[in-house]
Amino acid sequence: MIKYLSIAALSLALSAPVFAEKEFEDHTSMMNHGDGHLMDMTGGMVMGQNTDTLPGGCDRISATKEITVHAGHKYAKKFPGRMFAFDVQEYQFEPCTKLTVHFVNDDNVRHQWMMHGLPKYLYPKGMFHLEVTGPGKVTGTLIFPPGDKTYLVHCDIAQHMEKGMKGQLKIGKGNGDLPSIPGVTAYVIQDNYADEISEESLSDTVVEEFTEMKDKVVGNDSYFSGLTIIGLAIGLILAPLLVRKFSGMSAGEVFIYLVRLVKQAVDIVVKVISWLVNLVKKR
Repeated sequence: MIKYLSIAALSLALSAPVFAEKEFEDHTSMMNHGDGHLMDMTGGMVMGQNTDTLPGGCDRISATKEITVHAGHKYAKKFPGRMFAFDVQEYQFEPCTKLTVHFVNDDNVRHQWMMHGLPKYLYPKGMFHLEVTGPGKVTGTLIFPPGDKTYLVHCDIAQHMEKGMKGQLKIGKGNGDLPSIPGVTAYVIQDNYADEISEESLSDTVVEEFTEMKDKVVGNDSYFSGLTIIGLAIGLILAPLLVRKFSGMSAGEVFIYLVRLVKQAVDIVVKVISWLVNLVKKR
């Protein structure tokens, strides 16, 4: 008995770190691997760090700014259907601004704050990247290039951006808004929480699809209808099968076969109509 109790106690002692909640870690002692790449062994990383080199077209640093960006599941609660989000979805700075970003991950998973499209001669692969396995904090600095441009900032972990963790950062006036930024711009694909699609909406969708297909094939002003196109398509598909079926048959035999086929089709239609009539009477 004592042996089993000892084994149980040892198992609990070894598993305690697994169940213990990870403590918040501020990654301030990362190794510099060159080219603005810093990282440590506990989940903190910065890529594209630039603290002093001016981008081409910038005569001086126009402003020095600092922001703190929080990332986590709780920030998505105000956006129905989203799973992750940043606490702020839109930023704006002057060109040639030196920006220090304190990126705080409030979740117990890995999150990122990334920008793409920066000058590749200064930022490897045109990217500035902050990453931390939470809960934790990592800090990085970059200097924006000149010009008016809107950049996407997002988390590149699989499905995190698709589930809401993204925003936009405008330099100067920006060059427009990006789509599907939570709380800022409309989603390209709207969420649909309906339990089922009504028959009316389904039929409307089918009609729209066939009309669009017909317009693409023959144009809006043609006397051909969508049903004509469908009939031609069915005919092309069935033609080889019919040729094989009627091979070796005389004209009379083909006629008799078609008459029987039509009779069978009529019988089926009559049975369906009778079933529908009886169903209506019962109600």
